[in-house]
Amino acid sequence: MDALTALAAALLGVGMVASVLPLLPGGLVSLAGLGLYRWQTGEPGAFVLAGLVLCCLVALAVDWFGGAIGASAGGASVRTTLVAAVVGLLCLPLGGPVGVLVGVAVTVLALEYRRLGDAEASLRSAAAATVGVLASAAVQLGCTGIVLAAVLVVEFL
Repeated sequence: MDALTALAAALLGVGMVASVLPLLPGGLVSLAGLGLYRWQTGEPGAFVLAGLVLCCLVALAVDWFGGAIGASAGGASVRTTLVAAVVGLLCLPLGGPVGVLVGVAVTVLALEYRRLGDAEASLRSAAAATVGVLASAAVQLGCTGIVLAAVLVVEFL
């Protein structure tokens, strides 16, 4: 394995790790690794490459919109969803990924309770937003893992 191929593999590995860390776009890092690998080796073929690019783009979309989709599914307002996203990002330096989860959950709970005055509905929205953030990380990890596994299969088999 030459240096550029090793760098591509490293980017794919970092993409997987980035999938579970907020603010690091795992899908984008994996896409860069895939592009470098393709440029260096000419593999995988066009059909497989298209599928792997799609996996990277799905990971990126879920990274950007997973928490918002979860909050919306739980009944949170658009305003609450946007404020929770900002609070989650601000909580990242203070508490890492746990800070993001807590920040999003508390923000959705507080703003939805203020908006609706219904503790049960607010709690349901906060739980859905938290599940959305966790599910987003799981989907990203799965997508970036597929890309890494496919490149390793092409490289070593």
